[in-house]
Amino acid sequence: MQELTPKTETEIFIIEFDAAMEAHMEWTRRILRCAVLQISPGDDVMSPDAHKLCRFGRWFILSRKHFDELDAEVVQHVEVLHQTMHDAIRSICNNVMKGAPGKLSDLDVFEQSQSELLTLLARLKTLTLSNAVRRDPLTGLPLRYGIERDFLLCMKDATRNHTLLYVVMIDVDHFKLINDTHGHPVGDLVLRHLADTLKHNLRTNDPLYRYGGEEFLWLMRCESVEAAHESAQRIVTIIQSTHVPIADSAPVTLGMAKVSDEEDISGAIKRADLALYRGKKSGRNRYVISACE
Repeated sequence: MQELTPKTETEIFIIEFDAAMEAHMEWTRRILRCAVLQISPGDDVMSPDAHKLCRFGRWFILSRKHFDELDAEVVQHVEVLHQTMHDAIRSICNNVMKGAPGKLSDLDVFEQSQSELLTLLARLKTLTLSNAVRRDPLTGLPLRYGIERDFLLCMKDATRNHTLLYVVMIDVDHFKLINDTHGHPVGDLVLRHLADTLKHNLRTNDPLYRYGGEEFLWLMRCESVEAAHESAQRIVTIIQSTHVPIADSAPVTLGMAKVSDEEDISGAIKRADLALYRGKKSGRNRYVISACE
């Protein structure tokens, strides 16, 4: 029997997205029954907080962080439209339950807000699928797409806040030996574990990428050169002391380059790579800062 390929996080998310949308469209059947038979459609329609009680609303709240990362402005508009749609339909159902006809103005608002909501949700779904192509399926980290844009944004942020920006290359020590000794599946576990460790220990606003193979790239912003040293050593120590899914440890070497004024990302990466090489040659499991500084 052929084994089924495990679903990716994006595939699971899209399935949940579609299920939540389908559930939301299904309650229109209850609204029709309310209009025809004067039967209450339930609290997820009649409550003032119905937009938070319906299945879509509950799922959307739980998934808000993911959507905000895609397009926070669109997400805010979706939230407003969803509540507006619920408010309009609640008003109609309240009138029907009292034996009075619904208002045409409420119906117009409901139809308009629902139409706009479906359009925006389709856009968010497309963005989700497009974003997935730009992420590493193994670690969940972004790939190189968009790194130049993020670099420029970090440069502007550093200039505005009078802070420093470093390009940091992170490489797993002796990764080929891990693959050769334990097999590629274990190597994948090590990379996933390292990515999770980095995500939990770096600042959330410092971009981190799967750069290629066993290499990761970190755009680090800090207040001073001393703070850069402290942050780099902290990461080396954390990774060295963190359990990995193999018998041996999987330390890393960091190569760092402080970005100078008007420097482009390719130049900074080249200097960080040279620092990484020096770190590998001088014993690994350490950080080295570019000799150009």
